[in-house]
Amino acid sequence: MLIELFIAFVKVGATMFGGGYAMLPILQREIVGKRHWASDEELMDYYAIGQCTPGAIAVNTATFVGYKCAGIMGGIFSTIGVVFPSIVIITLIAAFLTNFAELPAVVHALNGVRAAVCVLILDSVIKLGKKSVKDSICLIIFLLILAASLFLKASPIWIVVAAGAAGCFLKPLSEKIYRKREE
Repeated sequence: MLIELFIAFVKVGATMFGGGYAMLPILQREIVGKRHWASDEELMDYYAIGQCTPGAIAVNTATFVGYKCAGIMGGIFSTIGVVFPSIVIITLIAAFLTNFAELPAVVHALNGVRAAVCVLILDSVIKLGKKSVKDSICLIIFLLILAASLFLKASPIWIVVAAGAAGCFLKPLSEKIYRKREE
């Protein structure tokens, strides 16, 4: 299992261009769809916690999934697996990019990669939104947090804390109102 975790996260790390957000569709495909190591809900929880904790989202999420699957050693192997390709690629880029960074082909290629990453992130947002926004309370929380994120430039930590607090407050309140309507 440890080798399988390492190899799976090497694949994730090797195809993860654009940072932690861009890895979400890759994680969904590899961890949820292909290997069934976590559900979509678990992956979203790991991802949210990974975003709020110190460190890179990719590393934190890999650690959570690995720990779930194989304990502490699973977390270690998953973490090493997800960072290994980056270490190799960054070392190679650092050695050669300064010589080629100004070439039009390199500039255009990087622009294309950025555009693809934006599409991957949007795709993940739509898929996760369909699974996460299950009722009107979740929709209200989503819209409030979206507005706070876009217009207030709030820290992601505060956004997640606010969303959790809103869920803790609004969900029981809506269930209470719903029960009263049924009576």
